[in-house]
Amino acid sequence: MRKNFKYIYGPVPSWRLGSSLGIDLLSTSEKACSFDCIYCQLGPTRAYTTKRKLYVPTRDVLKEIKMLPRVRIDYITFSGCGEPTLAINLGQAIRVVKRLRKEPVAVLTNSSLLYRKDVRRELALADMVAVKLDADSEKFLKAMNRPAKKIKFSAILKGIKHFREEYRGKLALQVMLTRENKAIVRNIARLAEFICPDEVQISTPVRPCAVKPLPRKNILALKKHFRGLSTITLYTVRRKKVRPVSAKDTMLRRGKTLE
Repeated sequence: MRKNFKYIYGPVPSWRLGSSLGIDLLSTSEKACSFDCIYCQLGPTRAYTTKRKLYVPTRDVLKEIKMLPRVRIDYITFSGCGEPTLAINLGQAIRVVKRLRKEPVAVLTNSSLLYRKDVRRELALADMVAVKLDADSEKFLKAMNRPAKKIKFSAILKGIKHFREEYRGKLALQVMLTRENKAIVRNIARLAEFICPDEVQISTPVRPCAVKPLPRKNILALKKHFRGLSTITLYTVRRKKVRPVSAKDTMLRRGKTLE
């Protein structure tokens, strides 16, 4: 039975997380983000922000969680219309969800605010955190992720490393590969070794956006640079068949996959 949800969406068939129910703490008319990634399926970032604030009251998310029909979920995932760590109530929302539901909680972050202790402390409440790393330098950060002016590559890398040292849950490293950054994959792999994540997740844009995906053979060849690390790719993991409880809201946040 489908219902009209404003802040939760899915479940979606995630190649990384199985059946993933999304929670969007940034439900606004435009995405709220500190990046303007060249491959973002949500379109361009109209107004950058690095300021944390309240977008959606936790009580409103709680109300929708209680409305959920019986549905099989592998992960409850904080993601949605932008960078989830911009929501100042992220930690509170994770605690509330974990009190209500038995499923593990994941957060997908672009890593831009990991230099902040409060952000790392809140992310540590999740069972799984996937941090983004598409670059090896300031030059490629600007080329791939087009960050807000205050965000620097060195701070991102230090933030990820600090979080790795503090975090006791599962840490995944998200790497999006395109024609623009495939030449530096060896350097990204070396940084992955330095970070030592539990898993490396290699992807390429398969939802409608301004960037074309790399074909399967290219991704599998580039994957070899991450030898010694537990690595998965979107081309080698079978997706589950999942029926969303709110199809309209799901499409607003995910778009249609090209796979």
